[in-house]
Amino acid sequence: MEKIQITIGDVKIGAGAPVSVQSMTNTKTNDVSGTLEQIKQMADEGCEIVRLAVLNKDCAHKIKEIKNKSPLPIVADIHFDYRLALECINSGVDALRLNPGNIGGMEHVKIVAEMAKKTSTPIRIGVNAGSLEKELQADKTLKLEEKMVKSALSHIKMLEDCDFNLIKVSLKSSDVMTTIKAYRLINDIIPYPLHVGVTEAGTLRGGIVKSSIGIGTLLAEGIGDTIRVSLTENPVKEVRAAWDILKALKLRQRGVNFVSCPTCGRTKIDLISLAKKVEERFKNLDMPITIATMGCPVNGPNEARDADFGIAGAIGEGYIFKKGELIKKVPQENLLDEFEKIIKDDLGELKFLK
Repeated sequence: MEKIQITIGDVKIGAGAPVSVQSMTNTKTNDVSGTLEQIKQMADEGCEIVRLAVLNKDCAHKIKEIKNKSPLPIVADIHFDYRLALECINSGVDALRLNPGNIGGMEHVKIVAEMAKKTSTPIRIGVNAGSLEKELQADKTLKLEEKMVKSALSHIKMLEDCDFNLIKVSLKSSDVMTTIKAYRLINDIIPYPLHVGVTEAGTLRGGIVKSSIGIGTLLAEGIGDTIRVSLTENPVKEVRAAWDILKALKLRQRGVNFVSCPTCGRTKIDLISLAKKVEERFKNLDMPITIATMGCPVNGPNEARDADFGIAGAIGEGYIFKKGELIKKVPQENLLDEFEKIIKDDLGELKFLK
């Protein structure tokens, strides 16, 4: 099946485009300055598309100003009121998140679809397990993931019946396995890009675990075109976690890939503190390299042989290595500064994240 590619702002999605990172503001959308400040923070962390809740006319009125000043493409998240969608399209929003089945019937769907087609504004159909149509909730013959797919297909058909195909689809559940099964089911039967995520994943620790398993499994199977890590947290941390998932799967690289070993009885230095200091020192380096911090010189360089640069700790000192080869022994108090100097000498001018 030939896949369809859509574009949100300047970000291409689907049909071989790189997996993109999305998040959603948690500010009040009618607070223009606060919303723009959060968008900027998310952009600095590597967010590529941002979604805003459009709850009422006041929020919709502010979309144009936010859109004009935003460093990121804007997706308007709309439920129930088709008029909000029309106003956001008129304001130049880059995409809509809207389920055709809940905006008051086909008459309203046609009006929105016609305007969205005229302006080439994509629509994301977002199916959540917890808010399925009542008839699907009552159906005892289908598994939850099958209900989610059936719901998505009904929404898709409504847009297709309006000759509209700039569509992106998500099928999210707070249950990891339900999410995975739903995306697997729909992946081979629709040509549209998939936005992948585990909804309501939880607070920072548990949410990252669930999202990493759910999103990571699907991406490893080649399923998914854009992702959001949903956390009960500052959305900046969602963006950071999303990039960590992409880096772990070697799908995309932003900044340094950090490697460090677990502590063990051979460790002769404060490895935990050292690893944190290394990550803090080089976290803004925007170069596709791997930096390792290992606990001892016995196995460290060999276990991190693929790292571009690394430190192996010893008693009161550290060994600096490159591609598994030891190149210098340095007193512990000079270790980080000497390590940075060696990296600079090797790479030349360093590039940093914005």
